[in-house]
Formats: sequence, C-alpha cells, structure tokens
Amino acid sequence: MPIQFLKGDATQPAGDGQQVIVHVCNDLGRWGRGFVLALSQRWAEPEQTYKEAFKTEPKPSLGDVQFVSVSDSITVANLIGQHGIRSPRNKNAPAPIRYEAIETGLSTIGSYALKLGASIHMPRIGCGLAGGHWEEIEPIIELTLVNKGVSVFVYSII
Repeated sequence: MPIQFLKGDATQPAGDGQQVIVHVCNDLGRWGRGFVLALSQRWAEPEQTYKEAFKTEPKPSLGDVQFVSVSDSITVANLIGQHGIRSPRNKNAPAPIRYEAIETGLSTIGSYALKLGASIHMPRIGCGLAGGHWEEIEPIIELTLVNKGVSVFVYSII
C-alpha cells in the first residue's frame, strides 16, 4: 500500500490498532521547536525520555531511535536524524538533516512496527527545522517502511 496522505494532526493518529508516531530529533539533546511542541502538549514522556538520554554516556547518536510508549496503543519514536540545529536567523547555514540517519532510524522503526503489527504516523519528517526535502525523504520511507509492508500515514495540518 502506498503512503497515505491525510489532513490532520499526527499526534492524533487515524485508525485503530498499534500505532507509532515518528518524528525527527537533533543529536544535541535540545527539544523545544517544531513538531515536538505538539507532542509535548499531549504527552510528557517523549520529551522526558529524550532529555534524560542526553544526561549520561553514551548519548544518543545519529540513526538511533527511542521508542516511548504513551498509551496502550501509541508509541512515539524519537528518531535522531539531524546533526545539530540551525538558527532561524541563519537560514543560509547547512541543513542539519542527515538522510543516512533517517534511513537507519526508519529501518529500525520498520522492524519494530512489523513485530507489533503497527501502522506508522508522521508529519513530513525532516522537512521543517531539519531543512530536508520531501523528494529525498519520501523514497527513504518507501524503501524502509512501505516496501516492507508497513502502513504509513503522513499528516499535513494545512
């Protein structure tokens, strides 16, 4: 089944059964802008788990994924897919997205989803603050998730 594009809020996944909400985090332990704000409004656990992991060694690195259960049927996947951050004032700085890390993390998430029989829900990951391009992200999603039989839903608020 191809990627299904929906209008709505990725923090409120459509459908039933086990669901994994995927989003991209930086490798610095900083949480506070973009989609993470919507996650934090609904659940405290993803932010807490992410920040706690950066207080000890080894710290999470590119391609790592933290699976955080927020209900009986919903797990949030914190995918470390961007190297550093880019200041809103410095739009000419290199984009922090790391496509290889996105692919590694999504492969891990795909295996996890298949074990659970879960569907995947996400905004257009990596295309906001991380500075990525959907034309590069979408084929990675198809390779790592869709081609393995995982149902994927991508949400757009607009």
